[in-house]
Amino acid sequence: MKKVILSVAVIAAMVFTSCKNDAKKETKKETIEVSKAMATTDVSFGVRGNCGMCKSTIEKAVNNLEGVTSATWDVDKKKIDVSFDDTKTAEMNIHKAIAASGYDTDKVSGNEEAYKGLPGCCKYDHEMAMNLSDEME
Repeated sequence: MKKVILSVAVIAAMVFTSCKNDAKKETKKETIEVSKAMATTDVSFGVRGNCGMCKSTIEKAVNNLEGVTSATWDVDKKKIDVSFDDTKTAEMNIHKAIAASGYDTDKVSGNEEAYKGLPGCCKYDHEMAMNLSDEME
């Protein structure tokens, strides 16, 4: 009987301890997310491209930069929305990363060698409009 009571007590202690640790982990995670949101800068600018493969390449180039929290390129509007920590990277670094992958931005022309290596469906018209406004949907 003593073994049963002791076993129940040990199990109960483990359950309460594990629940307490989970609560601490969640609180710490929320604090980190709040601090990230406070240091975030949002920018939008035009990027030339054509398709879903372009979207993947452009977003990957930006998301690989330190400090970038999100990057979404809109295929139809030819516009990218980026959230980043401006203490870790600058907007011009984002333009340069996209250009290095072969795509033109509002401020930087794409790297010609990288452009030549893009799949055929990603070969865009260098004169196409970028950053189309929301009214043109």
